[in-house]
Amino acid sequence: MKKNNLIRFVQSLMFLPVMSLSFGSIHNTEISQSVLAQKFNIEVNGILAFNQAVNLETEVLKIKAEKAEAIDAYFAERDMPLEGTGKKMVEEAEKNDIDWRLLPAIAVRESTGGKNDCKKVTNNAFGWGSCKIGFKSDGDAIETIAKNLGGNNLNTSHHYDNKTTKQILRAYNPPSIVPRYAEQVMAIMNTIGDAEIIPDTQVSSSGPLAQRV
Repeated sequence: MKKNNLIRFVQSLMFLPVMSLSFGSIHNTEISQSVLAQKFNIEVNGILAFNQAVNLETEVLKIKAEKAEAIDAYFAERDMPLEGTGKKMVEEAEKNDIDWRLLPAIAVRESTGGKNDCKKVTNNAFGWGSCKIGFKSDGDAIETIAKNLGGNNLNTSHHYDNKTTKQILRAYNPPSIVPRYAEQVMAIMNTIGDAEIIPDTQVSSSGPLAQRV
């Protein structure tokens, strides 16, 4: 009888470690699965965020292209020499935080889109500097004037910095010199296109495309 009891006791000691090992393995497996699930979720979220960023960048490029096309189409329909400068105008407008339609509208008002450039200087379709300042190219003129109108030239920033489009135009050509100049240019801007061009996918107006009006 004592012998049988001893056998059962020994068997119980042998069984317990096996059960403990079994439960430990199950627990470890559950932890591993949880870690893998978390890693998978992180990777999926990363892919989604990347795709959203790519989609946003695609929409931004699409909007820029549509703005450039709108400017060039306006010039082309009226046989204006500045056709083809739309992309440059949009790039410089965004760089200097001014309305993308401002430069082409000024050019239309000042020189009929390059048809009547300043006579005594070269490549000045904007009447800049009272037609006393010339430029190496149309691109150079666009860069310089956009920088000034955006308030990014220390020499002229007191005229243009932190101002609305209408205020910029009134500084560019004051009402005392040309009455309703600002209103005339803004009317041309509205003919070129809307201040904001939104493709199929909505882009926040608080982002880089927000325009001052």
